Amino acid sequence: MIAGYALRESMRRKVFLIVLLLSAAFLTLYGIGVWRAFRDTTGFVPPDQLGLDSTVVTGATVLGLAMFATLFLGTVLAIFLTLGVVRGDAERGLLQPLVVRPVGRGTLLLSRFLAAAGVCALYVAVLFAIETVTTGLIGGWWPDNAVRAGAELAFAVVIVVALSLLGSIFLTATANGIAVFMVFGGGLVAGLLAQIGRAIGSDTLRSIGRWASYALPFEALYQDALHVITSGTTGFERFALELGPFGGSSGGGVGVVLWAAAYLVLVGVAGLAAFARRDLP
Repeated sequence: MIAGYALRESMRRKVFLIVLLLSAAFLTLYGIGVWRAFRDTTGFVPPDQLGLDSTVVTGATVLGLAMFATLFLGTVLAIFLTLGVVRGDAERGLLQPLVVRPVGRGTLLLSRFLAAAGVCALYVAVLFAIETVTTGLIGGWWPDNAVRAGAELAFAVVIVVALSLLGSIFLTATANGIAVFMVFGGGLVAGLLAQIGRAIGSDTLRSIGRWASYALPFEALYQDALHVITSGTTGFERFALELGPFGGSSGGGVGVVLWAAAYLVLVGVAGLAAFARRDLP
């Protein structure tokens, strides 16, 4: 019931309409961009030079850019659904009757998380599937492991949902939205710095990226998703794709997923503990 209430409230505020319009505009532009990219790069490098397959490089690059946009749009949706869950509803007087009885604080927070996480994960998975099919049909290039890449992108946005819910316990809706966007941007920048550090041999920049992945595992999941779409690519194409769009690809394997799952549990426990002690106005 609480999850259904959250979704109906989001529809009343036209959250889904805004995201749908943004998504439709993006997919339209993406389709045009993919068509032009493959058309303009056909024969860009002759087959006898470096052995570079322009189809692979073009397909992986445009899909990598689409993956960034997908994660960004999923983050926008996650923030819209969760930015005022606790403090915002409490200030409007909507929360107090529910957390006393019959629902309770823990059930309410978990229900809002499940509603937002389910919608955002489904949205990201569907959007990524459309992008993959668009790239394959127009350019004739298909990623090596689309299912795993899509699942990791969906998991990444679930992490963002959890962080936004945690922030809503302490911050007003506006402050929480700004904070989560800054955390999201900071994570991507840290990942990009790590890739630059690997390219130039800087241990400092590599350490920044490694610790950012521990603190913000949605970045590690995004990097691993970029990695797996070209996991079967070798040779010069692999080298050309290492510095991917908005943070390069970096294989993390099962360890990344396990740490992200543990991180999600830790954030959930912290949120439940903080909400239990929070005095509602």
